[in-house]
Formats: sequence, structure tokens, C-alpha cells
Amino acid sequence: MYALIMAGGTGSRLNRGEKPLVLINNRPLLSYITDAFSGAGCNLLVATSRKTPMTRNWCRAQGIESCQTCGVDYIHDMIEAVEVLGERHPLFVCVSDIPCIDPEIITAVREAYVSSCREACSVWVPSEVVRSCRGGLNYRETIDTVEACPTGLNILLGSRIAETQDEFRLVLADPRVGINVNTEADLHAAEQFLLSKARISS
Repeated sequence: MYALIMAGGTGSRLNRGEKPLVLINNRPLLSYITDAFSGAGCNLLVATSRKTPMTRNWCRAQGIESCQTCGVDYIHDMIEAVEVLGERHPLFVCVSDIPCIDPEIITAVREAYVSSCREACSVWVPSEVVRSCRGGLNYRETIDTVEACPTGLNILLGSRIAETQDEFRLVLADPRVGINVNTEADLHAAEQFLLSKARISS
């Protein structure tokens, strides 16, 4: 399965240059995402834009396939990238700023998607998990009585990428998908989470 990673944003709230290349524990933010999907056996395509030329250079240096979109907005760029790829089968579409994601989560999402027999799958995290991770809330909806926030991790059917798809909404009460890096506070939370995870693994 392909994984399309959206990396065309500038990260103006962080004000640290191209957001996908912001360092977390001396590693580019984007590298955590690409490593997770590679570890889950996915083929990679990184969608950059005119706003992220150094990100495209980083992908080239890492041997990671990339394409440059028009940089209009997330949805338009996603559709453009999938059409460039020519992928008609289901594929992951993921933001480039959830660095605590790992192959275990990706595999679990893929299995839940297959079991759902739906066209698409969106991944959500309970708002209480987001509060504990970051202290703030973004857009939220109630899913099966649970107030939840979107994580930016989805599976979509490539052949219908420009259309509304029959979607399974998966809620994961997991802090690994609760940290979305948009601010300095988010960045610090991600650094601390990944350091504690590394200590546990060692």
C-alpha cells in the first residue's frame, strides 16, 4: 500500500523554517513519519510544494519519491498528488507533523480498515487524550458518544480521491496519535514523549 505524506506546509506558527524539516531530538520531523510507514511496509510518496523546496531536496537525498504540488491547500494538493501517482487502490494519506506515529499504529489502522469493508477510513483520537498530550483542542466531533479530534491519518480510495467516500471513523485512545506539532508547546511535548519512549525501549 502507498503512503502519501503531505509535506507542503511552512509551519508559520512554529517560525522555524520549513515545517517538515523542523528538528525533534536532532531529527527532521518528516523522518519520523517516513520511517513509520516504511517500517509498516508501505511505499512512500511525499507531496511537497513551492513553499518546501528544501523538503523536496531532503527526500531526494534520502531516496524517497516526492512530487511537487501547486500548494493551493491540503485537499487540492492531496488530489493532485494522488492523480500524479496514478494510484487507484486504497492508500494512506497522512500529515507530516504527527511524529509519534509508528508501524504498530499503521498496521492496526490498515487491519481495521480492511475489516470495515468501507471505501475509506479516518483516524480520530479522544479529545481528552489530546488535552493530556498538548493541552489544546482542534476541530472535534462526537463519534459513538466520544468527543474526538482528527489525527490527520486516513486511508482513501485512489480511484475516487476527488469524491466523498463511504468512511469508517476509527477512534484510537492512544497518545501516539494525539500529538500534532503546530506550536512550540506541541514540539516540546513530542520531544518529551519520544525521549520517554526511547528510554522504555532501551
